[in-house]
Amino acid sequence: MKRIISILVLCLAVAGAAQAQELANFAFWGNRKPIVSPEIQGDSVTFRLKADYATVVKLSGSWMPNPWGGTIDMVRNQDLVWEVKIPLPEPEIYTYNFVVDGVAVNDPQNVLVQRDGTRYLPMLLVPGERSQNYGEATKHGTVSHPWYDSKILGMSRRLTVYTPYGYEANPKKKYPVLYLLHGAGGDEEAWTSMGRAAQILDNLIEKGLAEPMIVVMPNGNPGQAAARTLNIPEKPYDWRDPSMRDNYVKSLCTEIVPFIEKNFRAVPKPASRAIAGLSMGGGHTISASILYPELFDYICPLSAAGSATPEQIAALKKAGVKLYFLACGNTDFLFKGAEEMHAKLNEQGLEHEYFVSDGGHVWSNWRLYLNTFAQKLFK
Repeated sequence: MKRIISILVLCLAVAGAAQAQELANFAFWGNRKPIVSPEIQGDSVTFRLKADYATVVKLSGSWMPNPWGGTIDMVRNQDLVWEVKIPLPEPEIYTYNFVVDGVAVNDPQNVLVQRDGTRYLPMLLVPGERSQNYGEATKHGTVSHPWYDSKILGMSRRLTVYTPYGYEANPKKKYPVLYLLHGAGGDEEAWTSMGRAAQILDNLIEKGLAEPMIVVMPNGNPGQAAARTLNIPEKPYDWRDPSMRDNYVKSLCTEIVPFIEKNFRAVPKPASRAIAGLSMGGGHTISASILYPELFDYICPLSAAGSATPEQIAALKKAGVKLYFLACGNTDFLFKGAEEMHAKLNEQGLEHEYFVSDGGHVWSNWRLYLNTFAQKLFK
């Protein structure tokens, strides 16, 4: 009996030690106060980093005049923590990192992170009117990742699909669908990671500003089965081969659309289909509308890398497009193309909305565009 009791005591001691070790992972720096970063206080924000052996620490952020190379020096405080306090940027979502002795380092205290291709960057969400729909709503939709088989591209491919709050609870209700396309360097997670698409739709729908809708976000890289984070080998794809031209767009319109309408409760009508995309995805949006002018009644090219001929625009006008929403930033390197597209649409008499914002080829604009045109769909 004594031996059994001794064994039990030993087991409890080991378990307690293991628990203490686990808890130690959260007891940062002994009895010192926890490090908070970033910390918004009124009209300022403070960034902090514990880096005992660093000699020079700087802060780099997307709100800076030179977001690709500009930095701000950080200093060690009385607790030997590197920190810097700056004026709070305008309401938006920004990304940042620390530069420790010349090496880019993410903020270990910040759980808000977005992925841009192969880069993970901490986020600073500054609350305000511009960003009010970028945070979490009260009622949430569901984000899933179904796979579809593409004969055109010769592989099984991954989608990101958003279904609105109430989708599961109303098995007889059908919904319109927005096909939302990413830009170069992105994948099927770009709009949910950087674009905050789920949060924007949740908020707009909850406020009654947008119709409940399904949002389909495909992978626009025809050589990829899915995002590179899944570590699936990519197939070679020659963009210059005429036989491969528009293969992704054809897969989108003849494989993805039917897949969604078969496997989700989607309304299978042009009046219940919208397509939108940024940059490369804006070009895909224009191409899809040209190749299949009667498929989508709502067409939204954003900072688009593409254009259309007068004959192609005339075909869209004949098809009876309900909304053509063309958007671009006034300092975007593709702004000239947007101006030319706007002029062509006017020349052909295709009624459209031309939304020009400040700024360039950046996610702050594409979030703004989604927040704006989503309120105009399916009404």
